[in-house]
Amino acid sequence: MPRVYIHEVVEVDGTRRADYQHHMTANWVPESAAVRRQRCFGVFTLVGSTGPWPRVVNLWEYDSWEDLAHNFSHELGTPGHRDPALARWWAAAASFRKGGHDRILVEHPSNPGVQHWESRGGTAAAAYLHEVFTTPVGGALRLAEELAGGAVEAMSRWAIEPVGLWHTAMRGDDEVVALWRVPDWDSWSAHEGASASGGGYQPDGITGRQRWLLVDAQLSPLRTGRQPTEADRRPLSRE
Repeated sequence: MPRVYIHEVVEVDGTRRADYQHHMTANWVPESAAVRRQRCFGVFTLVGSTGPWPRVVNLWEYDSWEDLAHNFSHELGTPGHRDPALARWWAAAASFRKGGHDRILVEHPSNPGVQHWESRGGTAAAAYLHEVFTTPVGGALRLAEELAGGAVEAMSRWAIEPVGLWHTAMRGDDEVVALWRVPDWDSWSAHEGASASGGGYQPDGITGRQRWLLVDAQLSPLRTGRQPTEADRRPLSRE
């Protein structure tokens, strides 16, 4: 059974982005991840020169649709549609963020999952390419298969490797999300230079493509090789 993910793009107060990221990792994960049957896959800063800003991207991993449903039932089974045990957490979070856009993602069979990256001590990435592809209705699974083959081979020219590959659920089977590890800035510049001159990888049959540059938050498991713990907590600047 494939793992499923919540993919969040969050608009934050730009002066408190680091506080929000700390709140999502050190303050959320130790309290809530186990009871919600979720793992933190990654927390990232979206490099504003490459997309909307100020934004943070969060990825949460669930072993199954049943675990995602458990998470929803835990959160939504109260009159206020929020876990009352986290009232202080929600109040603080509201001061850091303004809104956002979420997706439910379903992994491709090649997806290794966060525990694989933790076993390697993290990704050792300088940055990540975050790509969203759109296709005609019904084309997402075919595109994901193509990316898992030809794109992985093509990106290896720049020592760029896949970290995650998913298709988006609850829409027309027409969107794929890919996350690529960039080992250093020379690799990034070589790839983007080639892409800008027509030498990058171009999948067949897509109707749109959006690429952002991301970097790890301080306590992102892809950076640290582990899930955040209570020992990571520190006072926030204006909590």
